[in-house]
Amino acid sequence: MTPSTTRRNIMIVAGEASGDIYGADLAREALKLDPSLRFFGIGGARMREAGVETLVDSADMAVVGLVEVLKHFDVISGAFLKLKRILTSDRPDLLILIDYPGFNLRLAKAARKAGVRVLYYISPQIWAWRQGRVRKIARLVDHMAVILPFEAPFYERAGVPVSFVGHPMIDLVKVAAGRDEAATGFGLDPGRRIVGLFPGSRRNEIERLLPVIIDAAVLLKKRFPDVQFVLPLASTLRDEDITPQLAAAGLEVVITRERIHNLIRASDAVISVSGTVTLEIALVGTPMVIIYKLSPLTYQLAKRLVKVDNIGLCNIVAGKTVVRELIQEEANPARIADEIGLILTDAGYAGTIREELAAVRERLGGGGASANVARLILATMDNQ
Repeated sequence: MTPSTTRRNIMIVAGEASGDIYGADLAREALKLDPSLRFFGIGGARMREAGVETLVDSADMAVVGLVEVLKHFDVISGAFLKLKRILTSDRPDLLILIDYPGFNLRLAKAARKAGVRVLYYISPQIWAWRQGRVRKIARLVDHMAVILPFEAPFYERAGVPVSFVGHPMIDLVKVAAGRDEAATGFGLDPGRRIVGLFPGSRRNEIERLLPVIIDAAVLLKKRFPDVQFVLPLASTLRDEDITPQLAAAGLEVVITRERIHNLIRASDAVISVSGTVTLEIALVGTPMVIIYKLSPLTYQLAKRLVKVDNIGLCNIVAGKTVVRELIQEEANPARIADEIGLILTDAGYAGTIREELAAVRERLGGGGASANVARLILATMDNQ
């Protein structure tokens, strides 16, 4: 595919840390095909490194739940109005939306009114809840690029143009090192147990779940005095978002922003909030426990709407509970510590989880998702 002779502008919106990762990889692949493209919109540090001009930082947008969104309404509303004005006044050649449905479907409506074509990359989980939104997507989106194999038939049945592009994590999760080598790379003792603490990428997740994770880690330290803890810090967070709480608990933790997949490989077990990161952990093959808490009001609403049995992506892809999920009141330090303790001490239990996680990877097929979407971007603009 040959580059365009005129500079084409693409608005791209990734409102969370996972979207920042996917958006960055997508921008790099598209710029390989056509270096004249200009990407701008909402993203984080990784997208900026990939050449995307971020008008709004995704760190300011990364909240989940009705109550939490209301608290951040001014910031989110301001970002929406800024992009809506650009859609109307400067009309980009394409709008790319990455997940983040509450915001992005509203923006898709504004794009439709402005006559801007919309490519939606990474489907909202409407197959899990509020399935009726597929009709709205059919009206507003020109093409869906989905990353889970069962999503394509769902959209086809609704008459939405769709392509299964593969899961981007297949390409992004690359670990050449073995467990001991990976541990040594972080200054850890491979002869001692290692537990990963993955508190999420949203600040409201940190507020609600980091104290629980820290208390569980304290219990594990009492039970296993040799245990070492590691924690990856998302691009949407600052050191000061977590270090005071760790210091207050007297917990020694290795913190890093880099080589997250090596960190997962180094870990014998992981405590993780629900989210895309659980799939990254699954692809590396490390046993974990998934925890999740929402405000009581948001949780009661979600219970009435959600149509799937699991919340963890690895479990959803597997079609069964492969790793334990602890939700709301069950996500307490004692239950978390018990599950991690079982993984650390029962080799048969941990081995079964590893086998099931390997099967999850097989279900996601081959790689090349970002390159596939990059070609779809150019084809969509060329066919206007």
